[in-house]
Amino acid sequence: MSSPFPELVSFLEVLPEPYILFDRHYRILAANAAYRRQFSPQSSVIGRICYQVSHHFDSPCDQSGESCPLARARESGQRERVLHLHHTPHGESYVNIELVPLQDAQGEAAFFVEKMEPLSVAQGRSTSEGLVGRSPSFQQMLGLVARAGPSNASVLLLGESGTGKELVARAVHEASRRALAPLVVVDCASLPETLFESELFGHERGAFTGANAAKPGLAESASGGTLFLDEVGDIPLSMQVKLLRLLESGTYRRVGGTELRRTDVRVIAATHRNLKAMVVDGTFREDLYYRLSTFPIRLPALRERTEDIPLLAESLLKRVAPQRRLELTDQAARCLQAYDFPGNVRELRNVLERASLLCDGQVIGAQEIERALGFDAMPAQLARPLPAPAAVPESQLPDFSEGKRTLQALEKEALLAALENHQGSRAELAAMLGISERSLYRKLRALGHTA
Repeated sequence: MSSPFPELVSFLEVLPEPYILFDRHYRILAANAAYRRQFSPQSSVIGRICYQVSHHFDSPCDQSGESCPLARARESGQRERVLHLHHTPHGESYVNIELVPLQDAQGEAAFFVEKMEPLSVAQGRSTSEGLVGRSPSFQQMLGLVARAGPSNASVLLLGESGTGKELVARAVHEASRRALAPLVVVDCASLPETLFESELFGHERGAFTGANAAKPGLAESASGGTLFLDEVGDIPLSMQVKLLRLLESGTYRRVGGTELRRTDVRVIAATHRNLKAMVVDGTFREDLYYRLSTFPIRLPALRERTEDIPLLAESLLKRVAPQRRLELTDQAARCLQAYDFPGNVRELRNVLERASLLCDGQVIGAQEIERALGFDAMPAQLARPLPAPAAVPESQLPDFSEGKRTLQALEKEALLAALENHQGSRAELAAMLGISERSLYRKLRALGHTA
């Protein structure tokens, strides 16, 4: 099949990114060398339908649950970008698609040039590293990662604890032009106010007791790369203005220094807190909030993407037990999907690691999963609040008048009074008295009580 644009095809052939040319009927007219190497090394795609090649669909993407860039371009008449999950020789992989319509003599979009770049930071199949998922909420988040990555905009990751904010931060970094430079993590929640400034900006020799040598800060170490501020909502209010200066001007001073230093960093921040509410409460600076949230990305909770749990479980088992080829039964997978996972992916990983230790073979069943989930269930006797101690009648209280009782006698009378008025278990009585259950039994035996 000959192409209507031989010069364009010759130009696309030498480009390093994968390109195809197709018509309004989805027929592929040309594919350059990069496309053939990455997506179809064994067979030709010329003359085939694009959605059949990329998705194994029988109908166009927009009729099969995907967003179709061709349909969008025909409607808008301009370039369109989407994130798709494509079939490749190595399995299904996420691909960034950029489609440009070409007009015919009548000014209508008749041909389309499509550029495809694999997004290596996430997979739609089981893998031992990186982001994994196929659910709509996951793909929506990943689409934002793909758009934010190549820019230099500050990104704010919002989501519950355990949703994988550091993994997403690394994905944004690796999708950026700074990918070869370092990604430096600042754990804001673990740094006390007295150390935060020194850790972030560094210090000069003699700046404080113990500063025997000058030390560069994390902002300096990240120069040329990405600075990831994890749990940014925990940054002390007094430090927020200094962080704002760094973000706005790229400048800072080391603790104990006067020299104005400069660093080139792209900032990604993450938090599980409601920063807007903190701004209203006066615990987070409004100007810093708007500087950090240039491009916010919300991470879905695991309960919002339960269809991803079997795929995540398969991937996580490769990480928690790499020497074993563990598998889940269908019933075990359904058991996981029925659970709420308040701790999100982090909790799922814990449950799977427990299940792998409880499983002697290579197949994890529902019984192992239920036992692993049960580890977090507080025993009923501990979960139930202790009853309030019964009031001891004043007439039964021991006489604490000076000189009338020895300490041992007072303890004996107090213990007997508590024992007589307590209706609960021995464990509850020990807790009420503030002693261990073993100590309580020892004291009761000394009094002649064996029950």
